[in-house]
Amino acid sequence: MSKVVAVIPAFNEQATIQEVIRSVRPMVQEIIVINDGSLDATSAIARAEGVVVIDHRLNCGLGAALSTGLHVARRRGADFVVTLDADGQMFAEDIARICAPLEEGRCDLVIGSRFLEGGNAIPKRRRLYNRIGNILTWALFGIQTSDSQSGIRGFNAHAMDSIGLRCSRMEVSSEFFLEIQRRNIRWQEVPVRIQYTAYSLSKGQNFFHGVRTLARLAMRR
Repeated sequence: MSKVVAVIPAFNEQATIQEVIRSVRPMVQEIIVINDGSLDATSAIARAEGVVVIDHRLNCGLGAALSTGLHVARRRGADFVVTLDADGQMFAEDIARICAPLEEGRCDLVIGSRFLEGGNAIPKRRRLYNRIGNILTWALFGIQTSDSQSGIRGFNAHAMDSIGLRCSRMEVSSEFFLEIQRRNIRWQEVPVRIQYTAYSLSKGQNFFHGVRTLARLAMRR
């Protein structure tokens, strides 16, 4: 049986991390939480759930947390990895959708797209940020995607071994497409669902994050 590992980057997510872990557990063989310098009880709560916890002593950013998670998962014998956010906005059942093309050998990397089946539940501001990200991804890397800022992705062993992330912050979402281009990684999108709460909407991109992301991506390119 293939070993499927969930990697969950988490920064100050004590309000949601337990629920996320418990929802994901039936879908995978192992869970790795990357506690990215949290100042709250995120690490302690995750450890109490019996999952693997890797602590960054300082907040290094989403990109650094994902890089650590992919490296640790591969070292622990993962055949497939699914990365997802810790804020509770994703449905654990969609992990099966993410893994199906990987297990069937149809691609090396899967992007979970919130927009393939409508995206009407997504706030207008988030849709705008994603649209800008999609345009930048096409302009910088020549790749068209419906959800460049997706928080749920799947990787097989080839993708994990090939991808080399250098961006440490939010721009990592678009950097994956640079790696797809550079490494000739086979990829595809699958539809996923999303549930926004006041808590999850308080996190993520805003206009100033977007400006910084553009600058860092241009430098990375």
